[in-house]
Amino acid sequence: MTPFLSVVLCTHNPRRAVLEETLAALRRQRPLDAGGWELIIIDNASTSPLNGSVDLRGCEGARIVREERLGLTHARLRGLAEASGEILVFVDDDNLLDDTYLRRAVEAMSADRTLGAAGGKSIARYETPAPPWFGEVNIDLACRDLGETAQYASWEGVERAQRSYPPCAPIGAGLVIRRDVFAAYAAAATENAGRLGLGRRGADLASGEDNDIVMVVLEQGWRIAYLPELRLEHVIPASRLTRDYLAAYAYSTTRTWVRVLDVHGIRPWRTIDPRSLVLRKARAYLTHRAWSGPAAYVRWRGACGQFDGRADLWRAQHGIG
Repeated sequence: MTPFLSVVLCTHNPRRAVLEETLAALRRQRPLDAGGWELIIIDNASTSPLNGSVDLRGCEGARIVREERLGLTHARLRGLAEASGEILVFVDDDNLLDDTYLRRAVEAMSADRTLGAAGGKSIARYETPAPPWFGEVNIDLACRDLGETAQYASWEGVERAQRSYPPCAPIGAGLVIRRDVFAAYAAAATENAGRLGLGRRGADLASGEDNDIVMVVLEQGWRIAYLPELRLEHVIPASRLTRDYLAAYAYSTTRTWVRVLDVHGIRPWRTIDPRSLVLRKARAYLTHRAWSGPAAYVRWRGACGQFDGRADLWRAQHGIG
């Protein structure tokens, strides 16, 4: 029987203990009311190939597929090609799904045929306590809790100039999306080489791919949703709570955010001449008092990312680089 749902787990050089926790959570999934499900692990160019070294017992229809092109986008597109489910659920290698996650995902998508994609709660499980200044930097690390009330958004009837990114938009962790809807995103990304680099790629912390997917869903006329019954834990290691990691994350995400919005005709900022970057960053260094502490430094690097993103657009407009 063709699975009704496909879980696509993309991973690159995973921490094996955490990956095993992720798989254990999938083994605990309650049976679906209609149809079955399959698990496809996309080994995205891991240094040590995963095939033959990961215990897949107890996971329905599980298999490992190797994707040599490094990058989350390439991994997800390979997942689409390999999956046979009508609904896709994208899971990272550090996401621990509640045992009702898949069942509730199917129920939600079956009950509401206007729903193109959905996500829910992603609750941080810090392996070490977050530093006291972490709350000041406004970085969620793919974790969020919007409460117990479902929230929906749509761009139907909204002119392009009036569009904004919905606060309830799904994040990549645990993203539930219809196969045909994701296929529309895949076609758009394949036609535009620049979009293939909007997601994570090795040490590059760019994370605009999830936003790109959501905006394609909205442009196709579908609704998106935050559904609190979809809950997972996101394991956050100590290495992601350092000043330098968060500064690199802030820089990459803000720079990519400018590019993603531009792809969809949303341009809230003017482009800037790259020759002004040094002065702008110096002024921002003073404005943010970047020397005064880790949070201030991280905020300054986020501002630098936006400047460089706007300069990227200037270069593109002038045919440079």
